[in-house]
Amino acid sequence: MPVARIDDVEIAYVDEGAGHPVVLIHGFASSKEANWINTGWVKWLVDAGYRVIAFDNRGHGESSKFHDSAHYSLALMAKDAIGLIRHLDLKQPHVMGYSMGARISAWLLMHHGADLSKAVLAGNGASMIEGSGDWTPVREALLAPSLADVSDLRGRAFRKFADQTKSDLVALAECVTAVRQVFSAADFQKITNPVLVAIGTEDDIAGDGQVIADLIPQGELLEIPGRDHMRAVGDPVYKQGVADFLEG
Repeated sequence: MPVARIDDVEIAYVDEGAGHPVVLIHGFASSKEANWINTGWVKWLVDAGYRVIAFDNRGHGESSKFHDSAHYSLALMAKDAIGLIRHLDLKQPHVMGYSMGARISAWLLMHHGADLSKAVLAGNGASMIEGSGDWTPVREALLAPSLADVSDLRGRAFRKFADQTKSDLVALAECVTAVRQVFSAADFQKITNPVLVAIGTEDDIAGDGQVIADLIPQGELLEIPGRDHMRAVGDPVYKQGVADFLEG
């Protein structure tokens, strides 16, 4: 597994296929395997003729982990992403982020848009402007002795997922509330890249995707029918919609 050194952070990644590069940025408590490899995304995109780079965000997977919230912010995580893009000398890659990865991708578009081509913001909509509630119960769930000690529904969902991915629970707890920064509507209005906003119709975390798609001058919405936040990731409608968007 290749590792890139980005300042003081080691970023583990996979790099497969040939063609125009697509950089994949996973969601909170996930990893390159859970979000993109096991769901078939990497193979799907490679078979479609793309070079695919999927990496573990700091605090996740096989990348560097920190037990201090000062090491987690959208700006720092976006710095890792653009650092990897430059490390691999990728020219105008497409970018797709899911959930927290969509927040990181949005930051990249706002600050490094000229270095990118098309982007997919998936699993995150109006919550990027309005917020998505109090995530302290998720932090507490991650630090609880076990899943059996967690009663909060959202906390249970993320603790169960973190246990499944064998994550560093303290690193995730430090990360979860540190990356909750929100953007303004004006931030999205300044994005000049073509952007697809993809959200499950049953997603109660992401917020309204149409709000974000309407703010971005070249934005469009893809609804993923009958899928909630956790089950939209590998959906075939989502995959085909992204394929059509990138090829169009």
